[in-house]
Amino acid sequence: MNEVKSALEIAAVDDSKFVLLSVVGSVFCCGLDFDIIVKHLKYNRKRASVKLEDTIKNFVNFFIVFMKPVIVSVKGPAIGLGASILPLCDVVWANEKAWFQTPYTRFGQSPEGCSTITFPKIMGRAAANEMLINGWKMNAQEACDKGLVSQVFWSETFTQEVMVRIQITSCNSFVLENSKALLCYNMNVELKQANERECEVLKKIWASAQGMEYMLKYVQNKIDAF
Repeated sequence: MNEVKSALEIAAVDDSKFVLLSVVGSVFCCGLDFDIIVKHLKYNRKRASVKLEDTIKNFVNFFIVFMKPVIVSVKGPAIGLGASILPLCDVVWANEKAWFQTPYTRFGQSPEGCSTITFPKIMGRAAANEMLINGWKMNAQEACDKGLVSQVFWSETFTQEVMVRIQITSCNSFVLENSKALLCYNMNVELKQANERECEVLKKIWASAQGMEYMLKYVQNKIDAF
């Protein structure tokens, strides 16, 4: 998260007109690494939970306030924060092999990435509850139908399709940034407040004995399955 945030900080002040967020390989993002989180929390739950909360909060807030358009191309799975961050971006394209899941309750976590606000607004409360509470695994076409993704392309031609459709390279940077500012104007305060609430709840879970116990059980089950 710190590396992505640093890259965005550079892009914010250079002469680029937009950011293309993508990956090398077949996985877009697997979300938070709970093995590492558990290792941090084992030693000092209170201190580690505060540090983790600040990291996630700053990461998400940077997407909220980032002035240049962010285009996302999703290849493969986008899980947890990798899925919840998508509505904070401006254009999201996926290949037909992509899928999206936010199984927070299975991890012993609560929603993040402003998804408690963005998911119900985009896909309706029923579908948002299926995603955020029940951990519904949504395929690319379902994500497009629900508004999480704008277009879906074939895997074989995905990169070419993405590059062809990036039409804003010839646009004026000033116009692009002000157009995005207008679109985001009424939402930014609400998103920041949602991010604050979500991170506060996560901190409480991480600092609690029950939360730690559930995460340890989840990590152990992963090890046993492997």
